[in-house]
Amino acid sequence: MTAQNYARALSRVLVHEGGYADHPKDPGGATMKGVTQGVYDAYRKRRDEAKRSVRQITDAELQAIYRRQYWDVVKGDSLPEGVDYAVFDGAVNSGPSQAVKWLQRALGSVKVDGVIGEATLAAVEAYPDHDRLIALMLGRRLAFLQALRTWSTFGRGWSARVAQVKQIGQAWATGSVGPDPAFVSGGNAKATIDQAKPLPTKAPADATTGAGIGSGGLGGVLEQARQQLDPLAASSQFIGNIVAALVITGVVLTAGGFAYRWWAARKGQALADALDLPDGVTA
Repeated sequence: MTAQNYARALSRVLVHEGGYADHPKDPGGATMKGVTQGVYDAYRKRRDEAKRSVRQITDAELQAIYRRQYWDVVKGDSLPEGVDYAVFDGAVNSGPSQAVKWLQRALGSVKVDGVIGEATLAAVEAYPDHDRLIALMLGRRLAFLQALRTWSTFGRGWSARVAQVKQIGQAWATGSVGPDPAFVSGGNAKATIDQAKPLPTKAPADATTGAGIGSGGLGGVLEQARQQLDPLAASSQFIGNIVAALVITGVVLTAGGFAYRWWAARKGQALADALDLPDGVTA
């Protein structure tokens, strides 16, 4: 489809990536023009070449890495114009598998496995509106970024990058040139699944809603105390008041526990969806 688009797409990606970076909160570590030190070390090792700083990467090495490890993996040459760039940029920033998942989720008609095969390519080709497909895909990407622990640090840069990729990709999809991209600090930080926010735990809810005596939770302790004091309540107004307070406290904690459990389940489902986790993987 767009075999000639690689150079044009790469030139835009390189603007977003900037030069050398080594932010302490960037999981990519030392990075030069989007290529991390780890990726560069692996590239040179396969060629029996000595390790050296990624700062010394040559243009030929840069071209080879981007072509082989990103563009070819997402089958950029087989994707429609605009879609190819949007998937490619996502692959560089978050890994090819994650970028392909965003595309597959946007399509809504293929298995979400992070691998572009014939079924995914056929679905992309048959999709009636590539402009809309790009918007849906980048919406998924932004939701993923917001679900990362590093969003507070790099969110501004990532948001700007995604917005620019959307503008350029949609312009290409409709046969236009689109605006020139601009580097925004933080937008070049790697955004990977290992930086995901933790799914909310139901432990606090379990502690308060586990009202049985043998549960060992807070609810169980309150219920035990109430049962021990209950026989004495009739002979002492003070103890009766304590029993009443225990009952009310137990009801409040149990209600709060159920409310928290509901919130944690909803939050966990939303986070799992944003992170493209398999069905059933929630808090």
